[in-house]
Amino acid sequence: MRDVLEELLSVWRTGGTAGVATVVRTIRSAPRQPGATMFVAPDGTVAGSVSGGCVEAAVYELANEVVASGRPELQRYGVTDEDAFAVGLTCGGIIDIFAEPMSRDTFPQLEAVADDIAAHRPTAVATVIAHPDPVRVGRRLVIGPDAIDGSLGSARTDAAVTDDARGLLAAGLSTVLSYGPDGQRQETGMEVFVASHAPRPRMLIFGAIDFASALARQATFLGYRVTVCDARPVFATPARFPGAEEVVVDWPDRYLADQAAAGAIDSRTAICVLTHDAKFDVPVLQVALRLPQVGYVGVMGSRRTHDDRMARLRESGLTEAELARLASPIGLDLGARTPEETAVSIAAEIIARRWGGRGSPLTETDGRIHHDA
Repeated sequence: MRDVLEELLSVWRTGGTAGVATVVRTIRSAPRQPGATMFVAPDGTVAGSVSGGCVEAAVYELANEVVASGRPELQRYGVTDEDAFAVGLTCGGIIDIFAEPMSRDTFPQLEAVADDIAAHRPTAVATVIAHPDPVRVGRRLVIGPDAIDGSLGSARTDAAVTDDARGLLAAGLSTVLSYGPDGQRQETGMEVFVASHAPRPRMLIFGAIDFASALARQATFLGYRVTVCDARPVFATPARFPGAEEVVVDWPDRYLADQAAAGAIDSRTAICVLTHDAKFDVPVLQVALRLPQVGYVGVMGSRRTHDDRMARLRESGLTEAELARLASPIGLDLGARTPEETAVSIAAEIIARRWGGRGSPLTETDGRIHHDA
């Protein structure tokens, strides 16, 4: 929903009703992950995507139908043996789409959810997508770390889903949960889609150089909240890094240690050290590689610089297991030369590590194209 939130709010605030279709489940290869959303405005305009083009036309019609009927609908789309190019995913996957009319009446908490997302406050939206009682389908519960708003139809259901949704929210996961009709665990009959709106992952870039500016733009495009940090105030200025959310003048190791102590580093955080200077690189890497939770740590430099840096890090007491977490030299072998090409190389390695990709040309691989996390 995050990707169509602005358009959705514009209709919601005027009292209109939009058709909203959300990917709630994927099976085998699928182009979009659970939570991907298509929005259809009252005037017919569209925002967002649920399949990258495979079933967009059919989902557009479904979104209009649920607005006309006022009833949500769960629909499955996938490839068929009879005609792979009919209404289905020609990639061979299957997606479940939940389409619903969305307005002030059906989602009164929408603006509060939008405020939480904008303020980077974690919030989850749990929606009943299947139930023996049609009246329960479409009911919604908004769940924060310390409060809930709305109801899925019973106190028992609300309690069970709240507990599970908070676990998903902490992990940043969106998925379908199954319960008995009244929230009974280990039973079936009711399905609830939990959309986790965790704060966007962070990328910390140390070194206010031209490569950092290109990487900040690339990372922002990929959805990261980017911080550029350098101890040299003449270089670390917001004007030089318009792609960054913040620019900090501080010693990298001190800033990173403070962020870790404040709980601002998690398993989705990417740390990229681009300074090329041992007096900056080694201290910040000593902090980064000892953090228990961090998604990626990479450092720029030549092969010679890498060898010298590894020797310094070993002398500082880092173990081989800690050093094994370091991507050095940073990035995939794309033959990159310019700052922009290098930024793509670094971003590609982060994506590959996140999803378990090998970085090989797809023409040289077989099996599934899309990896699970």
